[in-house]
Amino acid sequence: MRVLDTVAAFSAALDDERRAGRIVGLVPTMGALHDGHASLVERAADECDVVAATIFVNPLQFGAGEDLDAYPRTLDADVKVVEQAGGSIVLAPTVTEMYGTGGTRTTVSVASEMTSILEGASRPGHFDGVATVVAKLFAMAGRCRAYFGEKDFQQLAVVRRMAHDLSFPVEIVGCPTVRADDGLALSSRNAYLSAEERRVAPVLYRALQAGADAAAAGDDPEPVMAAVLATEPLIEPDYAVVVDAATLQPARELAGDLRLLVAARLPSARLIDNMGVTLPGTHRKDT
Repeated sequence: MRVLDTVAAFSAALDDERRAGRIVGLVPTMGALHDGHASLVERAADECDVVAATIFVNPLQFGAGEDLDAYPRTLDADVKVVEQAGGSIVLAPTVTEMYGTGGTRTTVSVASEMTSILEGASRPGHFDGVATVVAKLFAMAGRCRAYFGEKDFQQLAVVRRMAHDLSFPVEIVGCPTVRADDGLALSSRNAYLSAEERRVAPVLYRALQAGADAAAAGDDPEPVMAAVLATEPLIEPDYAVVVDAATLQPARELAGDLRLLVAARLPSARLIDNMGVTLPGTHRKDT
């Protein structure tokens, strides 16, 4: 296991691997790694010859009043997770190493129809921060396969668009959400939840299940999901929507590849979740 803290050393290490004929897998993270992250490293290790993970709490994607300072930083434990899952290189740079002493003067913005909605509406500027740091990581890593979880589905869609539009030599691989036994999607922010909040948090997953059942029956899933979220007084729903999986635009018909997405606030954390549904029918969404 090599733990590197400079961009130059990281880029050189991956160049060396490619010169030796090895396929590189990349797993970008913000640390506080859990079984969901481990599953990304494991998938990359299955499909690539060498796996590099990046651990960087990116300040550009945190807005005013968000949890940048409180975000957990557990580098030693994270390195062990990466190693046990089959990774062999970790980049753990400082903010100065990533953005320079004066901060970055260049940012990457993906089309507003993908980034100003859903999480983008609740967190203005968030996806510019995501796109900027991921673009930098792709430039540092070079040709590779990059693994992202479907749990942050809008982020995955934005990264796909950015990588395509900027012609990065990177294959984006989306990986299924890893869940606890009660259905709660694994997230670093779950650590913020009190015992009571953790008990009610799986309502997001139950809402998605109910929405998927409604969609399969030809019914609009949005009011169904909203009703399930409303059953828990501790939950403050943000959105419960069905969108086209490729464009993130509101689904006009209950047909094809769709994505159900929910977001809600609890006293200690804001949680998101999603579920894919593929429907053969042509039911109008508003019927």
